[in-house]
Amino acid sequence: MSTSNVSAAPAARADAVSFTADALVVHLRDGRVITAPLTSSPRLHRATAEQRAKWELIGRGVGIHWTELDEDVSVSGLLGLPD
Repeated sequence: MSTSNVSAAPAARADAVSFTADALVVHLRDGRVITAPLTSSPRLHRATAEQRAKWELIGRGVGIHWTELDEDVSVSGLLGLPD
């Protein structure tokens, strides 16, 4: 029987968040950068630039939260991994 080591891998952690006109850009602590279209999150897509700028890291960087938008995005979800 084979087993997966995905759960044994250290969690990717966000360090910073920025936006382009049509994308969420997450900068990871290990130097990688994840880009996701804003259309993948209806709340972020509809939000103003000011609302998008009010993010905070949660869980030591495993996720990003926007209180005003009631939106959470996980780094593992952006990477296509199970949470």
